[in-house]
Amino acid sequence: MTGTETGTAGMLAYFGGALGVGGLAVWASGRHELKRRWLGWALCAVVLGGGLAFGRPGAAALAAALGAVAAAEYVRLQQLPLCDGVVLIGLELALPFAAWLAPTAVWRVASGGAVLLALVPVLGGDAPTGARRAAASVFGLLWLAPLTGLVLLGRAALPLCFAVALADVGAWCGGTLLGGPRLSPLSPAKRRGGVLGAAVLGLGALAATGALTPVTAVAVVAAAPLGDLLESMLKRGAGVKDAAAWLPGFGGLLDRVDSLLLALAVAVIL
Repeated sequence: MTGTETGTAGMLAYFGGALGVGGLAVWASGRHELKRRWLGWALCAVVLGGGLAFGRPGAAALAAALGAVAAAEYVRLQQLPLCDGVVLIGLELALPFAAWLAPTAVWRVASGGAVLLALVPVLGGDAPTGARRAAASVFGLLWLAPLTGLVLLGRAALPLCFAVALADVGAWCGGTLLGGPRLSPLSPAKRRGGVLGAAVLGLGALAATGALTPVTAVAVVAAAPLGDLLESMLKRGAGVKDAAAWLPGFGGLLDRVDSLLLALAVAVIL
């Protein structure tokens, strides 16, 4: 996947236009929960657009900040000890800068980080829960590492983020209006109508920004909803509804980027 036909300024214009139209519709609805969600979208759009507008250095700083916050939420979700959390957060801070400064070394940094995370409970002599800690920590690293895709994909990252964001909106609208059978027992609120709505808006966004390719289509239509279900599995296992409670209308950062994580992973790998 290479650069897109539309520059960063054009992408940001698409973001702003979609956000503005959505805001008018939300305020016309008068629904408080939708207003909270729109405010959450607006905050995310400003942060994402502001970071990616500065090219790879900005993308690295953005990915590092997102990775650190997401890792902190994950550590809390999995109830990992402080030492595991510090190492995981440190790695999520380091990976995006490795992707910027030494892209070919990212895989070595990630692999070495996985080994280090697995050894933390070993060095602490934790026989009763060490295996669970190691597995949870390594999984967290691999799950959040695709944020480096914001750096590695270059200009292609912004239209993919835009498409995934609109696909999330389409999933909510399609699930609400069309309904249909449940998509998975992992998330009873997710309906097959939502998958259709997500595909329509997600593919439409890719086409509108000149970024529609087989790779981006798979990332948005298949990987994004699976990423949502992946986080639902983790939250159900932890017995919580949201990963955190600080982001208006969404809960936590993980609740907002769950679809994007797997979409970025597929885009980078393919």
